Amino acid sequence: MDFVNKRTRSVAWSVVDRRRRIPEATVARLPVYLRTLLDVQGEGMTTISSERLAELAGVNAAKVRKDLSYLGSYGTRGVGYDVDHLLVQMSRELGLTRDWPVAIVGVGNLGAALANYGGFGDRGFPVAALVDADPSKVGTMFGDHEIRDLDDLPALVNELGIAIGIIATPAAGAQEVADRLVAAGVTSILNFAPAVVTVPDHAQLRKVDLALELQVLSFYGQRESIGASLREELGVSAESKESVG
Repeated sequence: MDFVNKRTRSVAWSVVDRRRRIPEATVARLPVYLRTLLDVQGEGMTTISSERLAELAGVNAAKVRKDLSYLGSYGTRGVGYDVDHLLVQMSRELGLTRDWPVAIVGVGNLGAALANYGGFGDRGFPVAALVDADPSKVGTMFGDHEIRDLDDLPALVNELGIAIGIIATPAAGAQEVADRLVAAGVTSILNFAPAVVTVPDHAQLRKVDLALELQVLSFYGQRESIGASLREELGVSAESKESVG
């Protein structure tokens, strides 16, 4: 019996250790794979090769195989991966076997747009509360939700089991909102505000900076524009990619 207990503990710690060692870049790609697999499942596919999954997800096949190996999935040579099994593994790894109620703080244009997006609930992230500090908005209805005061945050977290907070406020109020969310017990925060926000070590903060993403796109757009101009001057087509000189 002692051997069995030791063996059980060993297996459990092996699973925990494997999860701890999943690189952040891999974690970021898992939702992309999940969405892709849901699409192919809807088309009736039961198995998928790493090459096909890579093509649909926009990554290379070697990276797909490496990422899936962290989940303990190695596929079957000549057959590929079982789609249903992969979906179960990824859903479990991403914590999608339960719902994660969300509170959106800041019901301006961005917050309202996020609240109206139906895809959150479909993927296990129901919007449970809308919160704002503007007295003219507090108490009014937005869709099915009454907008609550920022001071009500601790009670809302307790009553509704809020697991994730979304900051959609102006930059000036973002840090205070983050502090209040953490103080209320919310340790998973998604920040849309154009501000640098810090949280304690035990909390997780993800930042979505739309302007930054546009700047990255402008970099690649400019580079492609310059490349096209050079190819035109040198008489080299983008398709042929012939070396010159």
